[in-house]
Amino acid sequence: QVQLVESGGGLVQPGGSLRLSCATSGFTLDHYAIGWFRQAPGKEREAVSCSGHGAKNTYYANSVKGRFTIFRDNAKKTVYLQMNNLNSEDTAVYYCAAEILGRGTSNQDDYDYWGQGTQVTVSS
Repeated sequence: QVQLVESGGGLVQPGGSLRLSCATSGFTLDHYAIGWFRQAPGKEREAVSCSGHGAKNTYYANSVKGRFTIFRDNAKKTVYLQMNNLNSEDTAVYYCAAEILGRGTSNQDDYDYWGQGTQVTVSS
């Protein structure tokens, strides 16, 4: 069965960095699109960064461009989100999701499987 498990969240000061991991199982990672989404308190879930199958068609939200990077280690069946220069607006629960069709869109409705989320808190 398809599973996605996020890890790496935590508390970090503004300007700091975190690397989130999404460990996957039950499918061939590079054949699926993987998206990172986040949901802050009182806000709707939004796409952060998405990668189509074969790590193509990469998407970054304008708010994270130049600060976040999505990449895959297919041998480890893990997707990462490197987050640099974090600020308080990055505070949210971060989810990874997989899309069977591999398009890598930023539309959360296109994604078929979701992890449980990992909390990222940026605070001074």
